[in-house]
Amino acid sequence: MKQSAKAKRHQRHYRRSKKNAGLNLVSLMDIFTILVFFLMVNSSDVQVLNQNANVQLPLSVADQMPKDTLVLAVTENDILVSNRPVVRVHTMKMFSGYVEPNLKAELEYQSSRARAPAPPTGRPITIVADRELPYELLKKIMSTCVDAGYSSISLAVNRKAEEQGV
Repeated sequence: MKQSAKAKRHQRHYRRSKKNAGLNLVSLMDIFTILVFFLMVNSSDVQVLNQNANVQLPLSVADQMPKDTLVLAVTENDILVSNRPVVRVHTMKMFSGYVEPNLKAELEYQSSRARAPAPPTGRPITIVADRELPYELLKKIMSTCVDAGYSSISLAVNRKAEEQGV
């Protein structure tokens, strides 16, 4: 049976467009690479606190991992709340009372910004301070934190490896 020219043309057209479609593996590899990096970054158990290079944290064998809380950092010159300078260390040392008003006001402001209600044990806060920080200064800072409603206080430490046979 003879085919017309039009029928032959249709047949050639359908043969050309009938090729199997393939997957673009390059774009799939890009997607999977990004997915792998995303999972690697989000699955790490190491938490890094923002810390000044001059601050030497005390060593500890603590097993409890830090939680995501408000960070109060004591540097050489300043006391920072969420990386914002609030009070000078010199001013805090010279302060005669135990509750410094500027630091308390900043902590109350941070507390008012929190969406969740305060837990019964008090709001959590982490203090990042040098291991050589005088106890009197630490006592004033902690008293101010408790007075502002932050009574669940954690001190940031570096974890040291446990010695064998001790």
